[in-house]
Amino acid sequence: MPTTAKPPRRSHAEARQQAISQIIDIATQEFVEKGLAGARIDEIAGRSTKRKIYYYFEGKDDLYRAVLERAYNRVRESEAAVDIESGTAAEALRRLIEHDVRYHSQHPELVRLVMNENIHRAEHLRQISDLPQGNRRVIGILTRLIERGVAEGSFRAGIDPVELHMNITALSFYNVSNQFTFSHNFGVDMTSAEAIARRAAQVGDIILAWLKRTE
Repeated sequence: MPTTAKPPRRSHAEARQQAISQIIDIATQEFVEKGLAGARIDEIAGRSTKRKIYYYFEGKDDLYRAVLERAYNRVRESEAAVDIESGTAAEALRRLIEHDVRYHSQHPELVRLVMNENIHRAEHLRQISDLPQGNRRVIGILTRLIERGVAEGSFRAGIDPVELHMNITALSFYNVSNQFTFSHNFGVDMTSAEAIARRAAQVGDIILAWLKRTE
């Protein structure tokens, strides 16, 4: 009689990482819904276990920083996976811009966490030592695209990559941060797949027009 192969046992490191990821998943929901001040470890522990939380994290602030760090790391990792090599610089940059608009729409937790951290004046971000370096990866991507676009003759000279990033992020951010008030005031659906695709194309048009070299 054939024997059923047992699934391979997870290593201690894999089990630890999975436990941490599950806690951060639950904590993300709590912090997004209630902010740092309103979130309670007991509420998070109700869907996990308090003992496990305190085994991996020193307390609520430490857990909150882990939530922030993962949210930022995920958006930077997603940007790094965008194809920026094929086509012209303008085509590559449009892919990145449209990706960012879609990503923010698909991950509203990032927008709400960033809004909450701005209320705290980036107090907790400043305590995550590796985060600025990770976030600056996108500046390197944009710098290469700007240089390529200038060499191709499609982008004007003198574009600051940080300002470019700020403009892309601001236009991507608004579709999520103001979706309820804007929808109420103007009757605009900002959450449908069609609306997000249209917004992504519009943001691409706006940014590329700003970058365009003029004779």
